[in-house]
Amino acid sequence: MGTRFSRWIMKQPRQYFLAVQYKTTSSEYVASRARDPTFEKFKDKYKNLLKVISVQDLILANPHDPVVSLDFLSKLSQKLHLNCGAVAFLRKYPHIFHIYHDPMKSQTFCRLTDRAVQISKDKAEAINASLPLVVDRLVWLLSMSTSKMLPLRAILKVGRELGLPDDFEDTVIYKNSHLFQLCDAHEPNTHNLKLVNATSDKFIAAVENWRVEEYCKEGTSVDRAEIQFSFKHGYPPGMKLRKYFRAKVKEWQKLTYVGPYDMMTEKKRLSKARMTAVEKRAVAIVHEFLNLTVEKMVEVEKISHFRKCFGFDLNIRDLFLDHPGMFYLSTKGKRHTVFLREAYERGCLIHPNPVYNARRKLLDLVVLGCHGLFIDGSKSKPRNLASDKEAKSLEQHNEETCSSD
Repeated sequence: MGTRFSRWIMKQPRQYFLAVQYKTTSSEYVASRARDPTFEKFKDKYKNLLKVISVQDLILANPHDPVVSLDFLSKLSQKLHLNCGAVAFLRKYPHIFHIYHDPMKSQTFCRLTDRAVQISKDKAEAINASLPLVVDRLVWLLSMSTSKMLPLRAILKVGRELGLPDDFEDTVIYKNSHLFQLCDAHEPNTHNLKLVNATSDKFIAAVENWRVEEYCKEGTSVDRAEIQFSFKHGYPPGMKLRKYFRAKVKEWQKLTYVGPYDMMTEKKRLSKARMTAVEKRAVAIVHEFLNLTVEKMVEVEKISHFRKCFGFDLNIRDLFLDHPGMFYLSTKGKRHTVFLREAYERGCLIHPNPVYNARRKLLDLVVLGCHGLFIDGSKSKPRNLASDKEAKSLEQHNEETCSSD
């Protein structure tokens, strides 16, 4: 067997093995992307915000007594990705979490600070005030589906991104029964959300509005035929744009395609040109999807659940990597997150909304860390760790080995 394999190898041309050797893997493709320091810095802060939100949700789970014991939180440290332990993590954010010892229960607890509670209330008010926008987002999202129907499970996964309230089935679906209907899916205990009455009005994608604005700008020399099927592009600083790449993008911009709200006829066998059109439509759909989100960003895993419902079955991550002028893919925090590049400037939304502003306040407290909480310029004792008994109790809970967050 070994001799026959050796003979087979000797007969193969050298180029065969070179092709195998230099084939780029998916992980190598991700690693080779041009990094954008602005988005990377923002995502570095945001990954800590997600951990803070997970702890905050635990505290607010019981509205009658919004506290959580450190014993319970320590048991969940690994699940919540609190790598340095629950206590060490809480102490990093004294503007958000207040740790105290209850002598009656002989336990140490954590609650939100007054400032964090107020931010939580502001966010809830902003979400409730934006319910009409939430209804519109769902209508537009369902309209992009080939069947005007989406799995409820997939929608719930992007609930935060769409700004859905916790009780959105009651406040959005059932209160708008003329628009939405819950249907049983093929799998047990699963449901689909269906758009009952698709409006006859023509939906206008965000990119189409941008094209009109570009064409109507005062003193513009943009050719309508040239911008008719184009998307806004911008690249990471320092990214080298080769002549071949520029020509390829220019040619791609001119390609016609079916819009995100238009029906696309399905064909079993697709030509190369047809596949390119499918890809451009997929780009248009994810571009519109990101525009419908509150923060113009979403985890790649979450958006991948909608591929087949939107009528394409392409690799979402590769789609983002193939179009770095429109999307930026970040891998910070063990989660691949995609940003809509044109919506951001210097790490902030160009056109913010009330829900985004409320969430940004919490992010500001995360970035603030321990600054501004020390007494008399001392760096040894924060204000919210008052008693020696409490400090000793904290030390007992903080026996875990601290590693970098």
